[in-house]
Amino acid sequence: MILLDGGMGRHLKEIGAPFGQPEWSALALIDDPSYVLQAHNDFIDAGSDYITTNSYAIIPFHLGNKIFNEKAKELLKLSGELAKKAKENSKTSVKIAVSIPPVLGSYKPEVFNSNEARPILELFRDILLPYGDVILGETLSSVEEIILVQDVFKECGKPLWISLTLEDDTSNQSTSKLRSGESLDSALKNIDFRAVDSILFNCSQPEVMERAIITAKNFCQKNILIGVYANTFPPINSSQKEANNQLREMRKELDPAGYLIFAEKWQKAGALIIGGCCGIGPEHIKELNKLR
Repeated sequence: MILLDGGMGRHLKEIGAPFGQPEWSALALIDDPSYVLQAHNDFIDAGSDYITTNSYAIIPFHLGNKIFNEKAKELLKLSGELAKKAKENSKTSVKIAVSIPPVLGSYKPEVFNSNEARPILELFRDILLPYGDVILGETLSSVEEIILVQDVFKECGKPLWISLTLEDDTSNQSTSKLRSGESLDSALKNIDFRAVDSILFNCSQPEVMERAIITAKNFCQKNILIGVYANTFPPINSSQKEANNQLREMRKELDPAGYLIFAEKWQKAGALIIGGCCGIGPEHIKELNKLR
């Protein structure tokens, strides 16, 4: 069992870091990076095997074009340096996952454009690659986005983990879908397993993850690790996909003990990598150590 960390943004908010919309977790990098280092240390102390660079919100969608153009290179490097410092200061064998976000915005497959996204992804690759033990393409919500991330990172020389975000629809128990509406089967058929080492599912509610794990396990080669890091949001439907104009409420029943119940099901279904997304803090990761 490999344990990831949890949601950086919400944990920064919990520990009193500069935090708000639309900048999200990038605001701490801009105003007081010491909080980012503290957050990494908190997850390491909780037992995370991987910490994730705080690079998710360093995109125009969160920063705006002006600030992105002026500061993206500096902030990306800083996010890598902080993760590296936390790793070097740790007494554990923690590794670094480089966060490659959906560069045109979370939950927005309808606006994704490969020509627009490619130079931003290449910027992430060129600056963050030296800091990472693995490359983590996160919250991918369409087949087009998956294909582009694979293309940009396929020859980077580091393990590539692809993480997909799913529709939060529990009424249809037969088919898992990406937030684009495309089937998970279609997404998996477009993954190049010569380039991709792990398939994960993130930033969706816990209830939809087990079915996705089973689908992926039946589809993937045996050497491909499968993982999950869910969020604690209520279900997000197609009319709620504007991710940077609000702070969503968290589900109280998904406390550490409640989240562990789902994680046990994911492990039984075949997941070997488990962590948390938005709303999952160090206290959750500490509880997940019971899976070992």
